[in-house]
Amino acid sequence: MRMPWLAVACSCVLLTGCNLAPDYQVPQTPIPAAYKEIGNWTTATPRDALPRGNWWTLYGDKNLDGLEAQLETNNPSLAEAVARYQAARGYLEEAQSGLFPTLTAGGHADTDKQSDNRPLRSASQPTYYGDDLAGIGLDWDLDLWGRLRNEVAAGKYEAQGAFAVTQAVRLSLQAQLANDFFALRGLDAQAKLLDDSIRIYDRALALTQDRHDKGIASGLDVGRAETQSDNAKAQLADIRARRALLEHAIASLVGKPASDFSIAPVMVDYTIPNIPTAVPSLVLQRRPDVAAAERQVAATNAGIGIARAAFYPDISLGALAGFQNTGNDGLFTAPNAFWALGPSAALTLFDAGRNEGRLAVAKAANNAAAAAYRRTVLHAFQDVEDGLSQLNHLAEAADAQAASVKAATHTQDLALALYRNGALGFLDVVVAQTTALQAQQVAISLQTRRLEASVNLIRALGGGWTVKDVPEMAQGEGKPAGIHM
Repeated sequence: MRMPWLAVACSCVLLTGCNLAPDYQVPQTPIPAAYKEIGNWTTATPRDALPRGNWWTLYGDKNLDGLEAQLETNNPSLAEAVARYQAARGYLEEAQSGLFPTLTAGGHADTDKQSDNRPLRSASQPTYYGDDLAGIGLDWDLDLWGRLRNEVAAGKYEAQGAFAVTQAVRLSLQAQLANDFFALRGLDAQAKLLDDSIRIYDRALALTQDRHDKGIASGLDVGRAETQSDNAKAQLADIRARRALLEHAIASLVGKPASDFSIAPVMVDYTIPNIPTAVPSLVLQRRPDVAAAERQVAATNAGIGIARAAFYPDISLGALAGFQNTGNDGLFTAPNAFWALGPSAALTLFDAGRNEGRLAVAKAANNAAAAAYRRTVLHAFQDVEDGLSQLNHLAEAADAQAASVKAATHTQDLALALYRNGALGFLDVVVAQTTALQAQQVAISLQTRRLEASVNLIRALGGGWTVKDVPEMAQGEGKPAGIHM
């Protein structure tokens, strides 16, 4: 019999299977030795890691902590990204099944009638006959050229990339929520400033009206005081309108209808956190979008191996066993048994360039993925430099603005005191008060921009995420850490 030799031959073939995918290497990209925009605002520290996951706790705001937790469980965009990752896991499991034999079972119990005019039908053949069959079949692609193994590898890399994309979406949404929240708190501070200013302006208006009634001040002074108060009230209404839009945006981020959501105004004095940056090369391990781009390069590299395997014969091992008779009793008896075992092969001899075209597409996809990876890396370094430069320059601006606020407030108080004593005209008071208000508004705006810049820098650094968080996607592995939906 040929079966022992066939088994030996198949075993040898399986042991000597090859892989036609190119040796994978991460695309080379220029990496700076240090950040150009690093400044004196950071404190040297050997610790280079941000808080794992919950980076927003650096700001010490319980309200923000609660909103970020709601985003994690309720945001529909994040849920969509998680579903795409789960689909990628399913595709991987589907690809992995091709490495193993496929076992099927089937059967039928037919009653058949032959045509009287069937070609070559003999007179002894019955017109009616039964056909009962029950059997099992096995088919195993031997994967000599690594097509199936590369399909599994590509599925694994794509699933890992989908996981990284999910983390990138999560980080982006977290940063967006933090920025919207800090912008809302900035408007709260602006609203309180305007509210306080309106009370000051109304007192000045009352003083001017009293002086006018006594014939000391002119109607022009009263008009200026009324204009100043009304302008501040108009600004306050505009602030409240802008705040409402931010509140609605935050509601959508945390998965709640805007009509049922509100955030109470609170005055919070935030401290800009010290954000560790480490060396630029680590940004490649910290950003999930970089990890996702790199995994796509690996997946398309495996795709080249899949395309190359089409040029070689596809060899598989098949087996079939069962029972068959012509409808009589006793189907499962030895005389009715049958079996078949042996290899099969198929080779495309002519396809008019189809396989060459597919190989060209695979190579082009790999080149495109490599270019996208390099672009993502360059953008990553740009994002970090942008964040550092904003924090540096805005810190300098905030220091200068604080001095301006102090001087303008002193001038405002002095001008009002001199006006009350009749030593100064009301126009000078208006100018001093307007200057003081504008100086304080700029200071609040700078503080909000600094908070947003710090959030953007944390996002640029990966938000405490590292490439080690990407699951290995081993067969049978459960849901990896970091997926909560």
